[in-house]
Order: sequence, then structure tokens, then C-alpha cells
Amino acid sequence: MSRDARWKSLLELLVERGRLDVEDAAGELGVSAATIRRDFDQLAEQQMLVRTRGGAVVHGVSYELPLRYKTARNASEKQRIATAVAELLTPGEAVGLTGGTTTTEVARALAVRPELASGTPALTIVTNALNIANELAVRPQFKIVLTGGVARPQSYELIGPLADGVLGQITLDTAVLGVVGLDVTHGASAHDEAEAAINRLLCERAERVVVTADASKLGHRAFARICDVAQVDILVTDESADKATLERFEEAGVRVLAV
Repeated sequence: MSRDARWKSLLELLVERGRLDVEDAAGELGVSAATIRRDFDQLAEQQMLVRTRGGAVVHGVSYELPLRYKTARNASEKQRIATAVAELLTPGEAVGLTGGTTTTEVARALAVRPELASGTPALTIVTNALNIANELAVRPQFKIVLTGGVARPQSYELIGPLADGVLGQITLDTAVLGVVGLDVTHGASAHDEAEAAINRLLCERAERVVVTADASKLGHRAFARICDVAQVDILVTDESADKATLERFEEAGVRVLAV
């Protein structure tokens, strides 16, 4: 197992459990205790965990993995969701894309969609995500509008009043939101309040709001509220989602696509 793969596994275990012992982690990953101690020390230097005697703990209950460590989680589900979202978009639309692993997959699905292979432009993409802009800017069929703002390293998203200024001057056909949690009562939410504020503006500027969320995010909420569920037009999730939960979203007026 490579170091990067090992670090991803360690961080995911920490998010799930809140605490890890060296010996337990070594046993689960099939490496030596010395290797795990070294990994914990290096991750602590990057402020991605807190080192304890004999193990490590996360920083707090709202701990957030940086985007580069979340990419592999539920990867196949996110790719199916992304393909379904891409099919919802019509050539000529102005589309807002927030940051996140699933919305990054949406951008990749759009890039290979045959109907969007030509056009001037086929789509106008408005995003505050540096990685999404970077992937699509080299494709001439897309007009890329990148908001200003201050880069947030955990998600590669631009946040702050500079981003607000751009979003206040545009209108969108569809906003595609990546979320940390989506709950019928509490709506859509994110870890960071500044990210949530940008996502909220995208919702307000769009005729249609599409939320991308794999099953693990449904019925959950995070610290910063984005919008009420009443503002969500379509939820695209995976087929493992709890049927009763999906029914509650449908009763609230949300069109649900489980793929």
C-alpha cells in the first residue's frame, strides 16, 4: 500500500471513529506499528489530526477531510450521479457548479458528453472551484466564468466578498450543488459558512437547483446552512439511499433521481 493510499485510509477511519490507536490501525492496514506512528506524526504536522499517546484523534466533531483525500470515497456512486446530472443539462445553458468531489465528477461527465462536443459555447460554466475551472478551461466548448475570492485549501473553492460581487451580476439556468448534508427539515448544508454563503448565492441566481448527494449524506446536516429543501428542485443520489428518506424528499416537492 502506497503512503497516499495509507493516509487516505487512516483519515477516513478517523472521520468514522473519531479516535484511532496505533496498534489497531496497523492491524487494519496490514503495516507495522512504526509505520503508523510515522504516518500519525506526519499528518499531525500538517494539522490533519491531533496526536495522542498511543494514537490520534480528529480535530473536532465537524472535522473535514481535504478534497484530495475524499476523491476515492463512494467513487462509483459519485460517477453514476455525475453522469445523470450531466444528462439533465441542455446545450446553451448557463450552469453554476460548486466545489466538491461529486461536482468535480459532474464537470468530467460534461467534458465527455457527445452533445456538448461543439458549440460556441455549448455551456457557460460559472464556478468558484479552482480545480473544476482548471479541468474545463482547456475545452473550447465551454465558456468558463470563475468567481473571484480567497482560495480555501480544503476544497479549492474561492470564498468571500469578491466572489459575491461576481455572482450578484449574473443569472443561471441551473445551479448544481455539492453538499455535506441534505435533510428534509434542515435543508442543504456545508462544513464552512463562507462556502455555504457562495452556494446560497448560486441557488438564488438560478432558475433550477440540482443537489448531488450520495446516500451517506442524506438525512444529515452540517454546521453551515445553504438553503431550505423547498429551494431544491432535483436531488440526484445513488440507488442505495433509504427509500423512506427519498419518499420524504418527494413529499417535500423534490424530484428524486436514484441511479
